[in-house]
Amino acid sequence: MYSESNSSQACSASPRRCGLRFWDVLFPLALVYWEILFAVGVFGHPDLTGLIPITLFSLSLGALIQLFVSLFPRRVNQVMRQILLVVLAIPYGVEYFVFRMFKVLYDVSTIQNGAGGVVNGFMGDALGLITSPTGILFLIFLLLPAVLYGVFGFRRDPGVRPKLRPLLAKFAAVLVLYGLGWGSVHLSELTWSVYGGEGYNFEAAVQYFGLMTGVRLDLRYIGSKDDPLQFEDFATEPVTVPETSQPAESVPEETQPVVYGKNELDLPFDRCTGATKDLAAYVASQTPSSKNAYTGKFAGKNLIFISAEAFTAEVIDPERTPTLYRLANSGFRFTDYYQPTSAGTTGGEVLNLFGVLPTEGGNSMGLATSHYVMDIATFLTPLGYTGGTFHNNDCTFYNRNRTHNLLGYPDGFMAMGSGMEEYVVNKFPQSDLEMMQGVLPKYLDQDKPFNLYFMSVSGHSVYYWKNSSSIKHKDEVENLPYSEKVKAYLACQMELEYALKYTVEALEAAGKADDTVIVISADHFPYGLDDSSALGSLHNLSELYGFNVTTRLERDHNRLIIWSGCLEKEEPVEISAPTSSLDILPTLCNLFGVDFDSRLFVGRDVFSDREPLVFNLSYDWKTELGTYTPSTGFTPVSADTEIPEGYVDRMKAIVKNKVTYCRGVLNNDFYGKLFREPDTK
Repeated sequence: MYSESNSSQACSASPRRCGLRFWDVLFPLALVYWEILFAVGVFGHPDLTGLIPITLFSLSLGALIQLFVSLFPRRVNQVMRQILLVVLAIPYGVEYFVFRMFKVLYDVSTIQNGAGGVVNGFMGDALGLITSPTGILFLIFLLLPAVLYGVFGFRRDPGVRPKLRPLLAKFAAVLVLYGLGWGSVHLSELTWSVYGGEGYNFEAAVQYFGLMTGVRLDLRYIGSKDDPLQFEDFATEPVTVPETSQPAESVPEETQPVVYGKNELDLPFDRCTGATKDLAAYVASQTPSSKNAYTGKFAGKNLIFISAEAFTAEVIDPERTPTLYRLANSGFRFTDYYQPTSAGTTGGEVLNLFGVLPTEGGNSMGLATSHYVMDIATFLTPLGYTGGTFHNNDCTFYNRNRTHNLLGYPDGFMAMGSGMEEYVVNKFPQSDLEMMQGVLPKYLDQDKPFNLYFMSVSGHSVYYWKNSSSIKHKDEVENLPYSEKVKAYLACQMELEYALKYTVEALEAAGKADDTVIVISADHFPYGLDDSSALGSLHNLSELYGFNVTTRLERDHNRLIIWSGCLEKEEPVEISAPTSSLDILPTLCNLFGVDFDSRLFVGRDVFSDREPLVFNLSYDWKTELGTYTPSTGFTPVSADTEIPEGYVDRMKAIVKNKVTYCRGVLNNDFYGKLFREPDTK
């Protein structure tokens, strides 16, 4: 029998032989194991495109850790191995449970900025996930390497420090493995774009290269904000030639169309230096969009803007939610709308408020508000508007107590802990109706126009009958043909319906409905519906949507509401072209008739001559001609759709430039350079 003493003697007699057989591959094998376990738990299976890079990078990092540990004396070596087998498992556990809860991976900055809020606000939900059968099983498998080493390996580990020649050989192996991994990244245009930074986003990096490499790249790109920005030939968006631009002499005088100007300003690009100079050159290369018949339609009107927690189009029903149905179908009807999901709720707010993608994850809101802010308050407050921002959950969550006081609203920010508790019962998820009842009367009594922003919370998960919003409205969804979890979600959203019912009735009673605009966009899709997070395995979401959700664009489809009482006196206008939350700010700027430069936005005024384009951080995009995803390529909208030569490559370049621009805007005070006087800070 091969006993422990025999093993120790053999190791003492031939340490290099024993090391090469097992101990030198302990960490490499553990990292490969964790990456596969994590990919199965999060994505459903390892990505085939990234399987080779994930394996090679994991082996390389594991070999480097193993080499480092082997430099210490035996006892220290053994203890370090045991500790590291626990410590290295922690990021996989954290990200796994974050993904199960929010259906997005949290990059380093999001973890840093949102961890406290998650602990304070969602500890019960997190503990529920951790102690669920699936959560316990994942933790058992996650800690298996540490347990096996502690039980079977600790005492047998020879802990021998290598001599110089073996040390150099092992270091060379680390370099070779890393080099092979780096080389494998170049086998695909997609993986190289993500790895090289041009197409980088954290979730894609984790999917293609593994969690540890994703974290490494994220730490690398956090510090790259001052690097030069690379745009592809300043590709400009196609514009349609508006009929209003035809020469006047070619049209009979009695039928001459109105000739509209451009939404363009004389911008001082010469103030820009460094990365902001690159941004200025890109903006200067773009063609401004035209003003149109809707320019100034809402000039001087009040604005109520709601980022609705986990809202989606399927909530809207003519009988169950008559107010939502009325708002969504009177005036403007957005029938092909998308809310890209990234960085959870704070990412959705960045999209809705600033019209940029949250390329910097959970730190995006902080970066945006640390610079010269350009949201709708930037344009309306100087025109004499009053108003503030409001939230019916904890004021410190996502650091809103700092960021939302910098959005340009005269009355600042109010939430639970900073005044909202006067109106709202602190029972999560708190009531949207109570928030509206508490806030709105003050502004209806004023003569000045108001601009109010609300981040709702009533629609928040977990969707079950202990949810305070769900149980309140259980009877209203009891007979719907859905599973219990989907019914609990729809019940949860009823609180938003009643908040809007109160709001519209209060506006009508005050005689201000025709002079007020209500805008509603989700922060993200209802990710709390499913324990699974893999596309194709979102069974409850698919049940709600009525089809199997297999792509991000399908997952993120939604409904934008832009309503005013004055629109109900006109025939409805359908906006059927692809539209996303990136388009909200330029559309509102045009509707409110403020002076703005359309070239500064990656989205478009939906009533302008700009070609419709929806895109996200994964470089999926959609136009009126078709849909593109990096993994499947371009799919025309129909078999007989005529695609211009070079169209797909051009649109890919446009999307890449727009993502680069979003990253540049968040990381640099670009708007400050353009609009702040040079002698001010």
